[in-house]
Amino acid sequence: MAAHDALSLTQDQFRQCLRISLGSLIGFGFAHLTQWSTGLFFCVYPVLLLGMVPRFSTHASLQFVAASLVNVVEVYVLAGMFGDQPLLMTPLAWSLFAIRFYCMASGRFFLFGANGLVSSSVLFHFASYPDMDFGGMAKANVTASLLTVAVAWLLCGLFPPKQAAAPPSPPQKSPEQLRHQVLLGSTVATVSFLVFQIFDLRDSLSAQVTTLLMLFPMTYAGALQYGRARAVGVLLGCNAALLIQLLLYDWYSNWLLVGPLYWVALMFFARRHVREGVSGVGFAGATTIAVIFGQYLLPQQDAIYQTLYRFSSITVAVMVALTVIYIVHKMLNLLPATRYTVS
Repeated sequence: MAAHDALSLTQDQFRQCLRISLGSLIGFGFAHLTQWSTGLFFCVYPVLLLGMVPRFSTHASLQFVAASLVNVVEVYVLAGMFGDQPLLMTPLAWSLFAIRFYCMASGRFFLFGANGLVSSSVLFHFASYPDMDFGGMAKANVTASLLTVAVAWLLCGLFPPKQAAAPPSPPQKSPEQLRHQVLLGSTVATVSFLVFQIFDLRDSLSAQVTTLLMLFPMTYAGALQYGRARAVGVLLGCNAALLIQLLLYDWYSNWLLVGPLYWVALMFFARRHVREGVSGVGFAGATTIAVIFGQYLLPQQDAIYQTLYRFSSITVAVMVALTVIYIVHKMLNLLPATRYTVS
């Protein structure tokens, strides 16, 4: 019996699992061997791209790379000019988030908006700290995007989808629904940005990213469902990462030993992700593994503390983000022009 049959997956699902896990493994190996200071992008971007795009295309690759290039230029210009003026930076950040959510809500440029939302928020946040190597982070962001696209093309050539499928058509939404989603997403993303700035939460990158990923459904009901799945996925991902470090102990810095275990963990979560068909527990677990291995590659770091801190911070972030999403959702529904109704 074939491997994918034994795992209760279709042939295309099994091939997508291989693309996700091998793509992130290549990124992890590249960041480790070249000793980039920010390995996070190299591990996470393949999971985001290959997890959200089952069938890769030139249109998707151009969106992904363009988002990173545009984000770096925006952050360099705006943060350099208005970084010390929060009263100006806040509406500028809101405007940029609104453009991203319009791309996501309209459908055709969802990947550009999604990648741009995550990376621009992270880059804007860290650009405000003078002791951070923003130049190195920006270079890592662009390099990781280019490497991810190249790896995606390679893996799609090695493990191509067997069944051709028509590209998804853009969702049909009323003007009120479109306004609601854009205003909801951009407002909550701005609140998240301000909270992490005001409370100096530079060590809570995973929690910040979680608040943004929760906005991908662009509805309160979708955020509520994803928030629950995200919490479960993060718990499983943290435990898997901790188990790997405990098994390897002093050999945790040996890539030849940690690489195969990292790939096995990614295959487990990728399998659940393709079976769920949406960004749920499997996707959350895969991104959690990628973030932990991308940020904490050194054996002398306290894995137990990092794991517990990560899970607790994400749990708090999910609860707070859901509260803000609910409040903004209710306020927008008070106005007919921004009322979200489901037919």
